[in-house]
Amino acid sequence: MFNNRIKRLYFSFVLLVLSVSLISAQGFYDQLSDAALELTKQQVVYDPGYYVIDYPGGDIPEGRGVCTDVIVRAYRTLGLDLQELVHKDMQANFAKYPQNWGLNYPDKNIDHRRVPNLMKFFERQNASLEITDTAEDYLPGDIVCWNLGGGITHIGIVVNRKTTDYQRYLIVHNIGEGQNLEDCLFKFKIIGHYRFSGSGF
Repeated sequence: MFNNRIKRLYFSFVLLVLSVSLISAQGFYDQLSDAALELTKQQVVYDPGYYVIDYPGGDIPEGRGVCTDVIVRAYRTLGLDLQELVHKDMQANFAKYPQNWGLNYPDKNIDHRRVPNLMKFFERQNASLEITDTAEDYLPGDIVCWNLGGGITHIGIVVNRKTTDYQRYLIVHNIGEGQNLEDCLFKFKIIGHYRFSGSGF
């Protein structure tokens, strides 16, 4: 009887820990959504140019950016530097990343600003989720990647704002007109769906 009581207490403790972890993770994604929405208040000119930037914590000039910069800037608000995380992983595993740019080694100035690299990084962090055509599967804080055609890829963040018909969440992204909030989840072919909280870093 004593052993049964210990077991019950143990399982209750495990459930409590799991519940706290889930609540903590959900809080992270809510904050990531808020961070992305905050970015829409900034005026940004679309600029895919190459810049030499600081490391870690480097960013291209204020008021400029592309789709990947939305992701990098939102995560930095929560203390996660994708520039550093991607660079370190590429240093250790360069051959496992896309070889689309003719480089022989990582480049801390640009690697984190390329959609295929972010996709590979999230995949390597076991953050991949199923790609579906069901709106309910895409939640605030999720990262979505698309194929725009012609070899062009795109990335954005699902946020806690819904379409006027309440059928799906909106996306914060930069597709050429700044860091905007838009109903575009199913506008293009989805090629990546991720949920990354940085646990373990």
